[in-house]
Amino acid sequence: MKKLNLDKVRVIAFDADDTLWDCQSHFERVENLLYALITPYCENPAAELYQTESQNMEDLGYGCKAFTISVMETALRVCGNDLSATQLTELLEAGKQLLHLPATPLPGVGETLSRLNETNSQLKLVCFTKGELQDQENKLRRSGLGQFFDHVEITSNKSEKEFLELCRYLNIEPHELLMVGNSLKSDIAPALAIGAQAVHIPFHVTWQLEVHEDFEHERMVKIERFEELLQLLH
Repeated sequence: MKKLNLDKVRVIAFDADDTLWDCQSHFERVENLLYALITPYCENPAAELYQTESQNMEDLGYGCKAFTISVMETALRVCGNDLSATQLTELLEAGKQLLHLPATPLPGVGETLSRLNETNSQLKLVCFTKGELQDQENKLRRSGLGQFFDHVEITSNKSEKEFLELCRYLNIEPHELLMVGNSLKSDIAPALAIGAQAVHIPFHVTWQLEVHEDFEHERMVKIERFEELLQLLH
């Protein structure tokens, strides 16, 4: 396994959705329901949803509620009045169910965070995730993982700006931060851009607004399983 220079790392920050628990698979279930309804009315249903989400991003941001609005808007825009009240209600209820997704920790997550707490008392563990505040707080509570973090930061976006603000809040320099996450676009690339190190743990599905060309970097390691962090850090 490729090694990082972790001698000066003081904080390990973890993304939440699709890093600590499965999120995108639940969203795909709603996407597929939408696609089944609008496919007779368009050539590329995924492109139609992408267009709506992209246009709404500045106003609505990320999260279940923003996603559900975009799903409903896409259905109405593409199909007009051809969808029944029953079909629209089914779509709405499927979106609302995302507010209660189980947030069950992915394999190895709980055990690894527990070990890191036990064996690395000099390191701070932080949950650094983007999304809608109440929804993310509820998922963290349901996951049972909150006990392992010294600090939780929920932000509307994760760009270089937010990473630098996190470092300032924690009173660390960027090179003292190690970011762990599944998204090259919002977890890995901005962390590397400010001078931090990163561990990329790819998830088996990727939201289309998070798709990013794969790349290599001297301050990034890619692993397949969350528990490989223990080998990397020891």
